[in-house]
Amino acid sequence: MKNSFELIYDVVRRIPYGKVATYGQVAMLAGNPRWSRVVGYALHVNPDPEHIPCYRVVNRLGEPSPAFAFGGVNEQIALLENEGVTFTDGKVDLSKYLWDGKTESYQKAD
Repeated sequence: MKNSFELIYDVVRRIPYGKVATYGQVAMLAGNPRWSRVVGYALHVNPDPEHIPCYRVVNRLGEPSPAFAFGGVNEQIALLENEGVTFTDGKVDLSKYLWDGKTESYQKAD
């Protein structure tokens, strides 16, 4: 049986290129809507950032994390912008970029 972090990582791996998910959405899809903070803890200790794109997770308002563990908030913004995600007043437009929770992840072709 997988632990909570493993379930969270499974969800985060599925977030498609150019999309974001919220902490609450990841928690719900991982099996417990009360795990929003656990999602944050799991992403902070992400063991495989190359394959678990934690930078695609933002808060419920579309804001990046000021404590982004792999280079700070500016790095998270840069990684998302490299995927075509735009920011207005420091926030992602969730109506445009929020993952539907169904589509599987894919990598942009080089």
